Order: sequence, then structure tokens, then C-alpha cells
Amino acid sequence: MTITRRHLLALSGGIAATAALSACGTNTGRTSASPTATGGGASAKPNLSQWYHAYGEDGVQDAVKTWASEFDGANVTVNWVASDYEKGVSTALLTDNAPDIFEYANGPTLDMIKAGQAADLTDVVGDAKDSFTPRVMERLTYQGKIWAVPQTVDMQLLYYRPSLLAKARLQPPTTLDALVAAAKAQKTNDMGGFFAGNDGGLGVLGSLLIWGAGLEQISADKKSAGFNDARLYAAVGTFKSFFDSGALLKSASTDWSDATPFINGETAMQWGGLWDLPKVKQAFGDDVGVLPFPSTGNGGRPAVPFGAFSSVVNAHGKNVETAKQFVQWLWVDSEDKQVQFSNAFGCHIPAKPKLFSEADKVASGQGAQAAKFVSDHGFVDDLFWTPAASQAYSTALSNVVKSGRDARTEFTAAADKVAAELKRVNG
Repeated sequence: MTITRRHLLALSGGIAATAALSACGTNTGRTSASPTATGGGASAKPNLSQWYHAYGEDGVQDAVKTWASEFDGANVTVNWVASDYEKGVSTALLTDNAPDIFEYANGPTLDMIKAGQAADLTDVVGDAKDSFTPRVMERLTYQGKIWAVPQTVDMQLLYYRPSLLAKARLQPPTTLDALVAAAKAQKTNDMGGFFAGNDGGLGVLGSLLIWGAGLEQISADKKSAGFNDARLYAAVGTFKSFFDSGALLKSASTDWSDATPFINGETAMQWGGLWDLPKVKQAFGDDVGVLPFPSTGNGGRPAVPFGAFSSVVNAHGKNVETAKQFVQWLWVDSEDKQVQFSNAFGCHIPAKPKLFSEADKVASGQGAQAAKFVSDHGFVDDLFWTPAASQAYSTALSNVVKSGRDARTEFTAAADKVAAELKRVNG
């Protein structure tokens, strides 16, 4: 399974995530690590190794190799890991062959931090902390210390066509009930109303049902689940009715992470990723609208998931200080490179809001709306939302939506499992 930047967001608290996460405890999931070394040269400078997962967008590999060669403080060798990236990193960190610098989905895992594998980068970020999107930096912070530096931000959103909504005499949906109504109104014999994956949306929308209800995955004190509440039961009940209604498209030519079903007219609305905005606009011109996932009811709120592959320094590397200097140079100070990384390879959001205007794909129009969604409505999996916690919630969600089991019973059982997992990680 080859994973691109977009798949960072595919595994947010859903059923599809479980199998990939259970093997390695991370956010992306691959099958075998085989780093291929490129770049670097012999000199008196210290040597650093830097790992990236294999991005699907053309040009990324050449760019990061070029940037590595421009750093004056070390010989930096770039390793491009084609598959099973997270497992490869996790395994390597237990050996003498670990990379000095590596990217990781939303920063290092809690287990990495607690095991002392990630270096404290608070001093690397320094006064620049306030220049990064606050919601992104919150995810990279634990016990008051910053453990990674964000490289660029990806996010999910809802695509719709204003002309189709106008034909149905509807406004863009701001509640889950309105989304269901809009899907039913736009559905035809040849076109589904709404598409969010070939699993019916259970995977990618799982945590959105929590956040949209005004709840959190994990409680503020990190000792219990934050989702076991009547508001979630109601939200999942509405979603189950939607799931069973026929207005929710459950089978399309590609999965949710590719906007082809929306472009092809297989669905009137689609949950997708910002990365596809250029080709959606190419297909429909101005007849494109974007929305966050709507509030699920009283006390609810709109929500979009975001994720940031972030640069981490191996705390046990041979040249930790030099590695930290490299990360600061590339991901804190070199803003021209940060804009290029976000803007030249697909459509992504710079980690610093002040750079939005320089990234033309998010400087105006729907791209600018999407970037603002992250600032205003952005959510990312809690650092304590471990694979075991995600598995417990996903199983309960499937049991309720697909098998018709009682929501209170299922989510209470899931919450008990989450509490046991939190007791483990807090021990």
C-alpha cells in the first residue's frame, strides 16, 4: 500500500484506520520499509540522515534533496522510504541505524515521546511559535514542550456544486440534518446524493461525528473517553438513518480521497481533500463550493480534520544539535521553501498563516476558505487517541450503524476500553 500525503488524513478515528494502525501505532500505515539513500558527500562536516515517506506528488523528492544539499552545516543524506514508512521508523529507532531527522504524521507518537526517542524542539521553534497555526502547534506539544516542527498542512472538506443546490432550492448545509436533506434532494437515478467512501463514510467520518457533536475524543484530563455522551448517540442515530436511506452513495469509481466520483457526476456532493481542489475547479470552474463537516445538532459545531507531516529529531542521534539546526533552518527559517513545499506539489496549506498569501492556491477563493476552516474549525486526532482507543470507538460505531445495536451500550463499552488504554499510557 503506497501512501501519499492525502492518506495522512484518511485514518482519522475510523474503521479503515484500524488494521493499518494496529500494526505500528501511527497515522499512515504501510507494508515494508526499504530506504533508498540519495545525496550527501564526504567532507569534514557532520553527516545527517533524513527520512521522508514516498510522496505521490511529482517533484517533492527532487526538492527535498536539493534543499538538503544547500544546508551548510552538515552533509545531509535523504532517504526516500517507499513503503511501510511508520513501521520502518519505529523499528529503526530501536537500532543504531535510526535516522537523525524524520518526518512523522502529526509529530511523534506519545510512546516515542515517553520512550525518549524524540528530541525536545522547543528551542528550535523559539519565538516563531506564534507564527504557526495554533491548532497545529497544540498537537505537537506535550507537557509544555514542542516535539516536532510542521512542514505543511493537509485537510479534508466537503465539495458541492452551488448550481445543483440552487436547483433543489436549498442553501449550503450547516447541520447534519440539512446535509441529509440536501443529499436526498439532489439524488437521482444516476447520481448519489453524498459520497464519503466505499465503506459508506464510516472510516473517514468517524471522528467528525464526535467533533461535530461538540465533543472530544479524549477528556481534558486524559483519563477517560470524551465521546460517550447522548449528543454522540443522537448524531450517530442521524447518520445511521442517512446510511440506510439510499441517499448516501456507498460504491464509487474511487474512494473518498480522490474527487473523481464528484467530477464524474457519480455524486452531487463528496467528502474529499483540499489536494484535489485544482482538478475540481478545472472540471467545474466557478460552480464549486466547499464546506466543513456540519454541526450535528444542539451544542454541535462545524469541523474539518487536518494533519501535518512534521519534522522530528532523533534524541539518540550522533549529531542532535546539528540536526536541530537543520530543522530550524529548513522548517522554521526558510519560508520560501515552506511556500514551495505547500504550493508546488498539489494543493496544501502552509503551516504559517502569514504565508497563505504567497501560496496562490490558498490565497483566494475556495482555497482561502479551506485554510480558514483549519484555523476556525480544525481538529486533529488527540495525542492520546492511540490505535487501541481508535479501534474501540470504530468497532462501536460499526456495530451501531451497520448492525443496528444500541448506541449507549456500544459506546459505553468502547469508553471503558479507552479508559483502560489511557490508564496504560498514563502509567
